[in-house]
Amino acid sequence: MEPKRKRGRKPKKPISAAASASASASASASASADLNMNDPSPDEPLTNADTASEDGPTPTSSSPSRLRGRPRKSPRLLPPAKKPKSAKPDAAPGRAKSNGIHPSRRTTPRVTVNGDAPVALAAGDRWEESAAQSAAPYMDAVVKVFCVHTEPNFSLPWQRKRQYSSSSSGFVLKGKRVLTNAHSVEHHTQVKVKRRGSDTKYLATVLAIGTECDIAMLTVEDDEFWEGLRPLEFGSLPALQDAVTVVGYPIGGDTISVTSGVVSRMEILSYVHGSTELLGLQIDAAINSGNSGGPAFNDKGKCVGIAFQSLKHEDVENIGYVIPTPVIMHFIHDYENSGEYTGFPILGIEWQKMENPDLRKAMGMKPDQKGVRVRRIEPTAPEFKFLKPSDIILSFDGIDIANDGTVPFRHGERIGFSYLVSQKFTGETAVIKVLRNSQTLVFNIKLGTHKRLIPAHIKGKPPSYYIIAGFVFTAISVPYLRSEYGKDYEYDAPVKLLDKLLHSMAQSEDEQLVVVSQVLVSDINIGYEDIVNTQVLAFNGKPIKNLKGLVSMVENCHDEFIKFELEYQQIVVLETRTAKAATLDILTMHCIPSAVSDDLKT
Repeated sequence: MEPKRKRGRKPKKPISAAASASASASASASASADLNMNDPSPDEPLTNADTASEDGPTPTSSSPSRLRGRPRKSPRLLPPAKKPKSAKPDAAPGRAKSNGIHPSRRTTPRVTVNGDAPVALAAGDRWEESAAQSAAPYMDAVVKVFCVHTEPNFSLPWQRKRQYSSSSSGFVLKGKRVLTNAHSVEHHTQVKVKRRGSDTKYLATVLAIGTECDIAMLTVEDDEFWEGLRPLEFGSLPALQDAVTVVGYPIGGDTISVTSGVVSRMEILSYVHGSTELLGLQIDAAINSGNSGGPAFNDKGKCVGIAFQSLKHEDVENIGYVIPTPVIMHFIHDYENSGEYTGFPILGIEWQKMENPDLRKAMGMKPDQKGVRVRRIEPTAPEFKFLKPSDIILSFDGIDIANDGTVPFRHGERIGFSYLVSQKFTGETAVIKVLRNSQTLVFNIKLGTHKRLIPAHIKGKPPSYYIIAGFVFTAISVPYLRSEYGKDYEYDAPVKLLDKLLHSMAQSEDEQLVVVSQVLVSDINIGYEDIVNTQVLAFNGKPIKNLKGLVSMVENCHDEFIKFELEYQQIVVLETRTAKAATLDILTMHCIPSAVSDDLKT
């Protein structure tokens, strides 16, 4: 029978040894949890000093004895914490008592991340200052370039288009010079640069523009701009999968922007602005409008290229292109050696692969011989005096050329042999070994630049023109085609002009393709109003060589009639005296200052 309980409090049960051990283990686990901040639970993320409790800082590192490798001591139960007294108004921050912390170790709280060394948690401004200092060595050398462009008006060559502004990127190199893209300062009226974190724009002077390589060099005369600026250093050519960081000022904001990626491809690329093919890097970092001219850095903070174009296509994403250091150094050395930009030399030939065994046998090639066949040679190129069609180019400067036109580049890589040519400077010689009629010949050829029938650039000059009886004559160039037919001029321009653009070769240095761009309507040219962008072949039975020659023939013509022979068997016949008399009235009607551009005046 159970005894009756007495009224009052329940009797306390005696504490057994097992219960004491359980309490000791619970206290040990609590102390261990308080001391070990490096392994937080998933439900409790790390916090910084801004979220510390009012009782003072909490321990943020494991026991010092454990850090020194001493054997772990059994935890002792701490006495109940006393309620902290209110801190005095003049008490120093962080000096409030905290459970289990010796007064000598009451300092700024520290945290550790992934076992790294403790990092002091400072104020937000100290974090920003530290981040700025770590990025300063190379980030401060990146500048923003502002340019005001005034492009020529090819439809009305006696005028210029409305000016517009653009912004791009650039970077500082030694010698008080700034590099950017050529298309960033093309047809410039005014160029300014601004340093990172500055509100001052400084006037810049364009020293050189490399149209083929899409690089331009600037300088600033104001010494204040260069104070404290550290020029960038160039690194070696990166390998595939090397990390690159593109820095610049793209659209979407006014401050500096950083995008990262890796080198995904290295080959001979088509430079859109220069209409040339040079060595280029393909990266998977985003390159947007405004990034042009910005440097690409390797993991050591050295410049390995200049961002200049990207691939915009519905089937691709994040494909950008960078001008590598070999092309950049070629541009810089070219300017330093000659005082101006002279360009990249070319061989001036069209070649064919020799991979077909029957073709190789017919050309007299031995099984161990490799090379490419010469199809055509530019009449204006220095090679025209040495090479002949159907010659087999075996090597260039002692480096053998494969049947597909490639040469060894680096381990596991091959590249087009035009890379070897682009490493040369204008005026330098190259040793070319060819196979002709089963005989091996060696030539020392002086390399030169490319002279195209339809030039890719007019190099900042205004377009040339001549007007007679309302007929506007001009010379064709790629900017002219782009102005007339837009960015897709390769599809929308007349077939005859495109054929000459792609396949025709200039027979002399001063040869031009002259066209009637339009007809300013007047009584004297009735019936000819529909003639647009049609090539002029001859005047009064004499072939047209260039625009200057046409002006000379027309102005000195004393025949009764002037006769222009055009493409597609068209002819234009006007009375000489009447045509010249009507020209002045037409110029007055259309507010045209002169019938001849300044460069054609004798």
